[in-house]
Parts: sequence; C-alpha cells; structure tokens
Amino acid sequence: MIAILLLVLSVVFIILLTVKWKVHPFLALLGAALFFALFSGMSLENIVKFVNDGFGITLGKIGIVIVLGVIIGAFLEHSGGAYKLAEVVLRIIGKKRVHSAMGIVGFIVSIPVFADSGFIILNPLNKSLTKKAGLSIVGTATALILGLMITHVLVPPTPGPIAAAGIIGADIGLVMLVGLIIGVFSLIVAIFYCKKMGSKTYIDPNPDITEEVIKEKMKQAPSAFKSFLPILIPILLIVGKSIMEFNLSEGQETLGLVKFISFVGSPIIALIIGMLFSFLLPKKFDSEMLSTTGWVGKALSDASNIILITGAGGIFGTILQNSGIADTLADSLSGANLGIWLPFFLCAAIKTAQGSSTVALITTASIIAPLLISLGFTSEIDKALVVAAIGAGAMVVSHANDSGFWILTQFSGIDVKTGYRVYTVGTFVVGTFAALCVFIASFIL
Repeated sequence: MIAILLLVLSVVFIILLTVKWKVHPFLALLGAALFFALFSGMSLENIVKFVNDGFGITLGKIGIVIVLGVIIGAFLEHSGGAYKLAEVVLRIIGKKRVHSAMGIVGFIVSIPVFADSGFIILNPLNKSLTKKAGLSIVGTATALILGLMITHVLVPPTPGPIAAAGIIGADIGLVMLVGLIIGVFSLIVAIFYCKKMGSKTYIDPNPDITEEVIKEKMKQAPSAFKSFLPILIPILLIVGKSIMEFNLSEGQETLGLVKFISFVGSPIIALIIGMLFSFLLPKKFDSEMLSTTGWVGKALSDASNIILITGAGGIFGTILQNSGIADTLADSLSGANLGIWLPFFLCAAIKTAQGSSTVALITTASIIAPLLISLGFTSEIDKALVVAAIGAGAMVVSHANDSGFWILTQFSGIDVKTGYRVYTVGTFVVGTFAALCVFIASFIL
C-alpha cells in the first residue's frame, strides 16, 4: 500500500509542478522519480543505476528515431511537401473526416511498427492535415496515437501481444483475428471520442504558419508522390521486416537477403533512408539546409526538448519497474475471482504503475499462464480472449511514466494538462471498452 500511495503522490507531484507551477517536465519527472525511489526505500546505489539505465535505455531505443523523425518533418514542412500531402488526402477523405483518417492510418501502421515510431513518422502529415482542415490538433493527434495504441497492444506481430500469446500458449492467428475484430470496434469509439474532445479544446497545429505562408509554400511544393516517399518508405521497410520475421523458418536467419531486410527494416535505418528521401523535397537543395542555422539545426533544437522529456519519463518508468510495485499489484489482484476481467485489471494496474505497455503485457501473461486451468480458460478461443483482455489492460492508462504521453504532447504542442484530460482519459475509455468487448465475446464464442 505504501508503494501505491507513493505512486499516486508522485503523479500528483508531476501534475502540480507542470500544470500549476509551470516547471519544465524534465525536472518534474526527474524529481518525481527521485521522490518515489528515496521514500520507497530503494538503495542509493540502485537509484543512481536506475536513473542512468532509465535515461540511457529509453533514448537508446527511441532517441535517434525522434531526431530522424523531426528532420523528416522539418523538410516536409519547409519544402511544402506536408501541405501537398494534406491537400491530396483532404481531397479524398473530406475535411470532416481527418480524425477518422488519422485513427485508421495509425491502426494499420502500428500492426508492424512500434507506436511511438509510428506517431513520429506520421506527425508531419497529421499536423498539415489538421492545419488545412482548420481543426484542433488535440482531436486529430489523439486519434492518431489511440489508433496506434489499439493495434500496438492487441495485434501481433507487435512485440507485446506476440510475447503474451507465446507465454499463454495461444494460437497467433486466432489472437490476430480476435485482436483485429475487437480493435476495429475500439477504434470506432476512439474516433468518436477524439472528435468530441477536439471540438472542446482548440490548439493550433502550427501557430507560426499562416494561410498566406501555406499558399506561398504550395507554389514551391514537390509533387504529392515525392512528398509521400519519406513517410511511406520507412513504413514499408519496417513492415517488410516484420512480415519476413513472422514467416521465417528455422535456419533462414543467416541468409544474406534476410540479414539485409532486417538491417534496412530496423526503425533507425528505415528512418535514415526516409530522411535521405526528404532531402529530395526542396525545389533547389542547398547545403545550408543541413547546417546548425538551417532546417536541420532548427529541427535538432526542437528535438532536444522532446528527447530530454522522453528520457526523464524513462527514468521514472525504470524506477517504478524496479521498485516491485508491479509484483505488489499482481499479488493483490491474482487471488480475486474476476473471470475474464482478471487479466484486464491485472495488466491495467501494472501498466498504470510502471508505464510500459510491453512490460505490462509480458508480466501479466507470465502471472496468468499458470492460472489458466483453474480459471477455466482451456480452449484455444479462451486463450486468445485472455491475450486480448491483457492487451486491453495494457492501454489503461497512459500518463507521465509512459513515453507515448510525452511524444504526443511535445510533438503536437499540447500542454500537459490537456494531455491528461484528453489522452490519459482516452486510453481509459478505449481500453475499458476493448475489455468490455472481450467480456461480451466470451459469452458468444
């Protein structure tokens, strides 16, 4: 109970510092992490280790991805390519359907692509679409990240659900089918939710860009096909790698073609290739664009803030993961007679406590696996539904200890208070609805 109370106090501490006293999120997250670590009785040596590990491991996974994504976004924006994309997409879907478009795109992209990476790749398109449609970035950015999160936690071959399926012993194909069906219904709820919330709070997706500036950029803009390449190529490469690895037979890992596809399909290399394609966007390329005072310099300056906050979120999450709070919550819930709701509540508690959806999925699956027979989950469809219930829990709830929360708020220009009110509540609404779908499916299937 002390650990849970400290977690609640830490989150309140972050909210007060960032919202009420306007303290930079990096300092707020670092302060909350140290507060929790010291008062939970963690040794001083471990505190230093987890601070270093949390910052380093988190940025080791996503730091370069953030930098490359920001550079691609800068070239798309300054060349006019982002607005050319927006013009074409809006012509097809209509100005009133941007929320639906971003939710659907996120839903599809995140099946093979990590949710944070997918958001960074698609953020320039979302901002330009939202600007052209005259909408609030609050609704469209949240629709994009919720669409990404739904398949991130429900549908293999994303690492979390595929690992959970393996631990539970569920059929991967059945898990994919159940995850997709429940995911589609959840996406519909997410889109309606984002439209409603977006209409209540207006935040300009790009306040420094006026309609006149956009018109001027459109005159110099590259073709829509060329503008799509920096976004489409990385996605195709990452998807290609995931499909190949999913269908790989034993002994094929050493083949030259397999190694090459694995190399170019890794998020960092795929985004480097996307960045090189973005250099083709300006009508006339100038090396000054790559300088410290050019487009790249400005992009890296913007990225530094995001990287620091994401790294601090990693520190907070790592300290929570190593504090044993997940085990405390697991022990208190595993004995409850909750049926198919047990894996959901257990995973939701672990996700809320330590931030990582993947860690929550794997931890919950490891706890539930030995209990399957005693809980009555013996058939293949039962196991698939258990994995879906765990996945639904892995969305509930995203807040300050989740890198996705900071990726959304910092890349979209959404303030922390609005992030809590819209995205954190959104993950609760959509995740709980997904769990309700699993509950209903358990009676039908």
